[in-house]
Amino acid sequence: MNRLIATLAVFLAGAVYLAADGGQQARPVPTAATQSSPSTSPPTESAAERALMNRYCVSCHSNRLKTGGLALEGIDLDNVGDNAANLEKAVRKLRARAMPPAGRPRPNETDYTGLISYLENSLDRAAAAKPNPGRSDTFHRLNRTEYQNAVRDLLAVEIDATALLPTDDASHGFDNVNLGGLSPTLLDRYLSAARSISRLAVGGSVRGAGEHTVILPADLTQDEQMDGLPFGTRGGTVFRYTFPVDGEYAFQVKLARNRDENLMGLNQPQQMEIAVDGRRVELFPIKPPKVAAVGGGQDQPITDEPPADAALKVQTPVTAGAHEILVSFIKEPSVLSEAQRQPSLADIGATTREYAAIFSVSVVGPIGAATAGQTASRQKIFVCQPAKPSSEAACAKTILSSLARRAFRRTVSPRDVQDLLTFYKEGRSDGQGFEAGIENGVRAILSSPQFLFRVEHDPVSVAPNSVYRIDDFELASRLSFFIWSSIPDEELLGLAARGKLKDPSVLEQQVRRMLADPRSESLVTSFADQWLYLRNLDAFSPDPRLFPDFDDNLRDSFKRETELFFASIKNEDRNVLDFLSAKYTFVNERLAKHYGIPNVYGSHFRKVELPADSPRGGLLGQASILAVTSYANRTSPVQRGKWVLTNILGMPPSPPPPNVPQLKDNGIGGKVLSMRDRMAQHRANPVCASCHQVMDPIGLSTENFDAVGHWRDKTEDGAVVDASGGLPDGRTFQGVAGLKTALLSRPDVFVSTFTERLMTYALGRGLESYDAPAVRQITREAGASDYRFSSIVLGIVKSVPFTMRTSGSHAVEESASR
Repeated sequence: MNRLIATLAVFLAGAVYLAADGGQQARPVPTAATQSSPSTSPPTESAAERALMNRYCVSCHSNRLKTGGLALEGIDLDNVGDNAANLEKAVRKLRARAMPPAGRPRPNETDYTGLISYLENSLDRAAAAKPNPGRSDTFHRLNRTEYQNAVRDLLAVEIDATALLPTDDASHGFDNVNLGGLSPTLLDRYLSAARSISRLAVGGSVRGAGEHTVILPADLTQDEQMDGLPFGTRGGTVFRYTFPVDGEYAFQVKLARNRDENLMGLNQPQQMEIAVDGRRVELFPIKPPKVAAVGGGQDQPITDEPPADAALKVQTPVTAGAHEILVSFIKEPSVLSEAQRQPSLADIGATTREYAAIFSVSVVGPIGAATAGQTASRQKIFVCQPAKPSSEAACAKTILSSLARRAFRRTVSPRDVQDLLTFYKEGRSDGQGFEAGIENGVRAILSSPQFLFRVEHDPVSVAPNSVYRIDDFELASRLSFFIWSSIPDEELLGLAARGKLKDPSVLEQQVRRMLADPRSESLVTSFADQWLYLRNLDAFSPDPRLFPDFDDNLRDSFKRETELFFASIKNEDRNVLDFLSAKYTFVNERLAKHYGIPNVYGSHFRKVELPADSPRGGLLGQASILAVTSYANRTSPVQRGKWVLTNILGMPPSPPPPNVPQLKDNGIGGKVLSMRDRMAQHRANPVCASCHQVMDPIGLSTENFDAVGHWRDKTEDGAVVDASGGLPDGRTFQGVAGLKTALLSRPDVFVSTFTERLMTYALGRGLESYDAPAVRQITREAGASDYRFSSIVLGIVKSVPFTMRTSGSHAVEESASR
C-alpha cells in the first residue's frame, strides 16, 4: 500500500515518465496546416457585407460601447482569422436572428442569409488554412461513471461507484470536463476502492462478513406492481448485488415506519417474498400487530410484542457473482372498508400507508465457511492457472500483463510488467498464496495513475505549439470514453496496435459497432441526464399541499420517459430534430394518468403514439423538463426560458448581476397578479430587463404546464392561462406548439446546439471560438444524412478537435524529466 501511495504522489508531483516509458510512442503526422487548402482562393471583402455590419451592428458594437463585450467596428473582413473570436460571436447571434435586438432596425431575410454565409465561409476557410484543435488537459481523471464502467469491463465486477467515491464536480454542464488532480482525501478513497474491488474480483481473500443495504425512498408508493418485479406482486424493490464468494448470506428486510416509528399499513395479513434470480428463497407471512382496547372505542398496539419485521430475515447459500435480488409483496385484494382505509401517502406527507411497504433490504455475508466460486470476474482474471509452484511467476506475468493492457489502454512495457510483478510478489510473500499475489497486483492496477487518468503526452518530436494527430491508442480511448464512458475493448485496442483505427472507413465501422453495443447506454445515463438536467429531478420536491399526487414513483417515471425517448432516437438512428417534433413518447400507467393518456395499464413503460394535437410531443412536453425548470410551488418562466436558450438555441444568457431583486410574492399589497404580470413588473427594473426580455417570452409560452407538468387551462388562481410567447428574433406565437414550430423553422440552430453539447461531452473540455468551424461542418454534413443521430456522432469523431491536438509550450519536457 505504501508503494501505491508513493507512486501516485510522484505522479501528481509532475513526474510524467509513465506514459513515455510504457506503450507505443505517439507518432507525429503531417498537420492540416501542411496539407493542401481549399482550391478556391478567398474573395476580397464585399462592400455589401461591410455596409450591413456598419448599418445594423456597429451602432451598438462600436469600439467605444462594446455592448456585450463585442466590438465589430473596423474589423477587416478580408482577414477574419485575426478576429475569429468576435466574428464567431456575431455569427451565433445572427444565425438565431437575435441581433439586432427585436424592436431595432433589422436586415431582411436575404441580407441576413447573405451576411451569415459570407462570414461563415470566410471563417471556415481561415480555419482550414490554419486548423486549431485545441488542447485538453494532459491528465484527465476518470469520473465516477467512467470508473464504474471501466471496472465492469476490465474485471466483470459490478460496483456502485457512488458508494465508493465522492461526487464529481461539473464544468460546462458535464462531470467529465476538466477533471484534474487528486486530493489526499480522494486518493484515500481510490485506494480503499481498489482494495475492496480487488478482493471482490479475485474472491479468494474475503475477510469477514460484509454488509450491503438498499434503502428505498420514503415517498415511494408500493400499492401496485413495480416495474421489474413479477406480475402478481406489488411494491418492493429489485437490485443487483455481487456476492464475493460461494457461501451463506443473510437477508434482512425492514418495513416502512411513520414519524412515531410505528409500522405502517399492517391492517390486514400480508405476504412478502424474497427471491434470488427469480428463485424464491422465503415467503414470509406478515400479521397485523395485536392490539388492546383502551376505551372510547379505540385500540392500541401491544408495545412489548416484537415488531412484525423483526422476523423478516433468512439465511441461504448463494454462489459467487452478480445476482438479482427481488423483494416484494404478494398482491391480494384489500378487505378493508373505506372507513378502515388510511389516508393516502400524499395526503398526509408520508406518515401512513394503506399497505405495508419496504424501507430497506440488507445483505450480510459470507457467514461462516466460504470458497471462491467460478465467477465471471475470476474467468476474466485467471487466464491461466499454474500447474506447479515453479510456474506461478510466469502465469502471474501473463495475467497482470493482460489486465494492464486493457486498464492502461495501450501496449504495456517491460517496466510496467516488472512493477506489477513486484506488487504480486509482495502479496504472495504474505503467505496467502498465488491468488493473494494476483489480488495485490490487481489492486496496484486499479490504483495506478495510468488507470485512473487518461494521459495524453505530446510526442518528443513535435515542436511546441504545433498541431499533430493523436496516436491510435489515444484515439481508441477518446472514442470509448465518448460512446461507452469506459475503456476500449479488445477490438479497438487491436486496431490501434496495428495502426488501423485512424483509417476513416475503419473508424466509421467502429463508431457504428459501438453505438449498437449495449454499453452505448452511457450516452443516455451520462450525457442525456446532464444535458437535459435530469439529475436535478432527485432534488425536485414540489409542495405537497399544491401537488398532493406527486411522489417518488412519479419522479422516477418522469426521468424514465425522457431516458427512453432519448434512447429511441439513438438506437433507431432517428433525426435529432425528433427531440423537438416527435409524435410519440414512453409512459406507464402512472405517467399516462398524469398526462391524461387513456388505456395504458401496468407499471411497465411502453411506446405510445400521440394525437396530432397533443402538446406532449418532444422534450418540451415532457414532465421531466418542465419539473426541473420549476420551483416547488410554481412554474418559472425564467428557468424554462433559460433552458431553451441554453439547450435548444445555444445562446445561454449571461449570469445575473449581483443584488438582483427576487420576484415578488403574489398577493402582496392585496392584489393577485398573473405570472405574466409579475414578470412584467420584474422587467420594469432596468437591471433585470436586458436578460428577462429574452428569457421570459419563451418561458411564458409553456405556462399551460404547471410545475409538475400537468396540462392546465387556468392557473391556481383561476385565471385563464395566457401562453403567448416570442423568440429573440422578434417572432411571436401561441403556446408550446407555437414555440416548437418556431424552433423547427430554423433546424440548423438546434442541430448546431446539440452538436456543441455532444462535442463538449466527447472532448471533455469547453468549446472555444476556434471549434465553431468544426461544428458547422458536422451540421452541414449531417444535413445530407437527414440529421441522423449517428451522423452527428460520426462527424464529431472524425473532426479536427477529436482526432488532433495542439502541443504544449514545452513538449520536450517529457524526455528531459527522465
